[in-house]
Amino acid sequence: MKTPADCETMADIRAEIDRLDAELVALFAQRVGYIDRAAAIKAGVGLPARITPRVEEVVANVRRHAEAHGLPPDKLEKLWRKLIDWSIEREEGHLGQGD
Repeated sequence: MKTPADCETMADIRAEIDRLDAELVALFAQRVGYIDRAAAIKAGVGLPARITPRVEEVVANVRRHAEAHGLPPDKLEKLWRKLIDWSIEREEGHLGQGD
């Protein structure tokens, strides 16, 4: 693993981006495991996939984390809302509420 400052060539940069992308996909896979488990729990207690107050809590958390890391919170919110929508669609599929 090289820091951005340690990268001297585009090959170095590309290798690190590819490494990070693999790590991000692995993290998304872990997140999906929790989404699937949430769907199972929700099915057992009669909750819907979309719980708006929780969606807004997640978005607020992401905005806070983005600001703490010097990233644009509006851009991260937009990206995360897509992730949340995808997650809810997945849950709806498990709950028999999707298409």
